[in-house]
Order: sequence, then structure tokens, then C-alpha cells
Amino acid sequence: MTIFSRILSGTIIFSACAITAAAQSFSGIHQSNYAGVYGILYNPASAASTRYKWDLHILGADAKAGNTYMTVTKKALLHRYDTLTRNVDYFLDTAANRRQNGWEMAEIMMPSIMYSIDEKQTVSFIWRIRSSSNGGNIPTEQANFFGNNFPNKAYIGTNYTVQHAAVSSNIWHEFGLSYARILRNTYGGVWKGGITVKYLSGIAAGYAAVDNATFRLNSSRNASVSSGTMRYGYSENLDHWDKPYLNNLKPNGNSGFSADLGVIYEYRPDNDGFGDYEGDHWNPAADYYQWRVGASITDLGSIGYNKAPGNTDLDLVTNNIDPYSITYKKNQSLRQFARQLNNAFTPVASDSVFRMALPATLHLMGDYNIDGRFFISANADIALNGGPNNIYKTYGMTQVQVTPRYDVDLFGAYMPIIVNKNGMADVGAGFRIGPLLLGSNTLFTNLFRKNVNRADAYIALRWVPIKKSDPNGGGIFHMRKRQLRCPANQ
Repeated sequence: MTIFSRILSGTIIFSACAITAAAQSFSGIHQSNYAGVYGILYNPASAASTRYKWDLHILGADAKAGNTYMTVTKKALLHRYDTLTRNVDYFLDTAANRRQNGWEMAEIMMPSIMYSIDEKQTVSFIWRIRSSSNGGNIPTEQANFFGNNFPNKAYIGTNYTVQHAAVSSNIWHEFGLSYARILRNTYGGVWKGGITVKYLSGIAAGYAAVDNATFRLNSSRNASVSSGTMRYGYSENLDHWDKPYLNNLKPNGNSGFSADLGVIYEYRPDNDGFGDYEGDHWNPAADYYQWRVGASITDLGSIGYNKAPGNTDLDLVTNNIDPYSITYKKNQSLRQFARQLNNAFTPVASDSVFRMALPATLHLMGDYNIDGRFFISANADIALNGGPNNIYKTYGMTQVQVTPRYDVDLFGAYMPIIVNKNGMADVGAGFRIGPLLLGSNTLFTNLFRKNVNRADAYIALRWVPIKKSDPNGGGIFHMRKRQLRCPANQ
């Protein structure tokens, strides 16, 4: 694999061979009235006036990946990408008219807890180990040049240009403190607000970008680059990456900070202005809204890293280069590969540090309560830093999701229906069964496909909080009886 193919299609290949694809953590349950600590990941305001006095998450994982260029047979999903055979294990979409992209997002959610101080205020501590990767933005014609048996004699004698293509990846610890409260409780509804502040400890990160590169394959052993620059860098600890890889997932000195902000409005036509607390029954009317809407911004922040020694920008102009001389060799270290690139092209001085921005995302949500058990929600997730201006970043997936769900105390069932910015449509399923959460946004999509180019799954275990029942019964337009005090806006 050449330097260009490693940069421009490496993430696509990696993503296609990953086990898991979509853009929300524990998707489907985040809108549930029983989401507890999981809802905070999407909108910190959701914890205000929760159904739970406390909620303890024990351990969980959510992973997702995908690409637009390659499909892989299901049996080959767990294989290493460099062992796959084209047109047997994987197939390339060489005739597409779009730009090709790849992505990955994953997390291990460590023990976390939410605690309701009173009927208005909730505090939480959340600990996650997260990763995020993006790559591509390359037209199919150029993707074919590098991905279709490079160096392929069929492409000899044609000039190709890449205006901008990039790959980036980030792995980090996240320690968050969250606060949510009822901002205003009126006769017609409830306003909620929330904020999460997070300390970040970067585990590892790297980036590479090619700009304005024009190149030509003269023969299978000779190529020329008439213009172009490359910027690359990776955190210095990657030169000392240990095995097994889990040993590397410890906090270290790469520090940063981030924040999530959110607001929710719930329309409650029978709201009496008393709030949600009745005697010793914790928030019995937490889901007695007719509809609610909300907005949040997550992952506003970045992490600083020191570059590994030898990392530099490169002037790619060269008149005579053997494609095989800049090919990544199997089991080659990053340090060896970086030295190989620096010898092949002209190094240009660059900063010794970089800041990797988190995948900041705007979330818009709406939720409609049909009868207190059946609900339907709609979400729009918009990546805020997906443009080409900054290469030191990873970014989320822009998508729209509609999720019908059935929600009661110890059981929930969810069916997310998603369309993302690449025009991909998926139908999945999720379940909340007592203390267990599990699901996949692509379950039904991939069940009926022979070859796949995206997948995802999540699983989590929590300590099920004990919630006392409402003696007055349920119902969306529940009116409190036996309350003697005068209602007042709060």
C-alpha cells in the first residue's frame, strides 16, 4: 500500500473490516424516560425530573464503523484487512459518482452514576473511554487509482488530482460531571436545562492530509507528482505501543477539556404547576408530557498531543519515484514508515504539537407520547466540524433518525430508522430488559444483505433502580388528586 493509498483509503479499508456503524451512543434508549445516565450522553438536560432517584451504570460498550467504497462478506468481517481477497471477501464500488468516505466511533462506558438531589436537580458522574476516526473525501476515480490493484497498468498515462483528502483518529478517556435541573415549571409545561463538563486524557491520536496533489503513473515502477503537500503527525506514545493493546488504554499526560450543553421543553397540558414530586413516590409523572422538544451540543473541546520525533509536513513534488518504494510493509512500525516517507519526499518544518478537536455535534430532538407506553421520537444530528478547514479533528455523522418505542418499567423495545448524509438507510432494534441493554441500528438492514459496508452494536449492564409505582395510576393526561396546596409556577 502506497503512502497515498494508506492516507486516502486506509480508513475506508479499516472501517469496512471493523466489527461494528451509526452516530449516537446507545441509540434508541437515549430518548426513553428510563434512559437514566444514558440519556445524559445525548442531552444533559434529560436527567432533570428523571424517573429514577439514582441510576448506576456498571459496564457497557458501543461500537460502529462503515464506509462507502467497499462491501465485505459477513464471514470476512472479523478478518484482518490485509488477508482479504478482492471479489471473494470484498467488493469495490468502482462505478460510483460520489466521494468515498470511511468512519469509526466506539466507546467503553466505565462505571458511572446519576443521582437526583430533589425533584428539580440531578448530578451525575460519567467515565468513558472513546475513539473516533474519519477518512476519505476522495472522488471515486481517485479511490479506484489507489484501491484497485495499485499500481494498476490500466491507469498509466493519466493525470489525477486530489484537492483535499484526510484521515484522522483519536482515542481518549473522558471524565464528566453533569448537572441538570428544572428551569421553569409552568401550567403548560416544563423547561429543563443541563450541562456536562469533562476532563479529557488523550490516549493516542494521529492525522494525515493531502492537499492539491497532482500525480501520474508512468509505468508500474515509475510515478511522478507535479504538485501537492502532505501534513501528518501522530502522538509520540504510538512509537512505543505495547501488546496486548488494552495495556495502552490508561490515562496519561495528554490533557484537554470539553463540555455538553442541552435544553428540553415538555408540553404537559394537565400540568398543575406543583412539579413532579408526590410524597414518597419519585417523579410519578415523569413521562406525562404530550410531546417534548430539545436541543443539545456535545463534545465542544479538544486534546493536546506532542508529535512523535521525525513527524513533519512534506512537499510531495518529485519527478521519478518507484511506487513500491513508498509502500507500507506488513508489520512495519509507524516510526519506520515515517522515516521512509521523509526520505522519499521533501520535509517541511511543522509544529511539534497539535490539538485534536472532538466530534462536536448539534442534536435536535422531538418526542411524542402516544399513550404512556408507546412513543415515537425524531432526531437530527449535525456534525459541526465536518468541513475541510481544520485537519486536527474527528467528526460525527450527520443523520436523521425516527424511533418508535415501547417503554414500561422493566422493559423497552426500540426500532431506530436512520438515514445518514451518505444516503445510507438503516433499520435496527434495541431492547431494555431489566438491567441489560442491547441493540444494533443496522440489525435488520444487515440481516437481509449478503455483503455489508457498515455495522454497529451496543451492550450495557446497569443496576436497576427501584422505582415506587404511582398509586393514582398512569396516563398521559394524569391530574394529581388529593393535593391541597395552591399551584404556583416554579
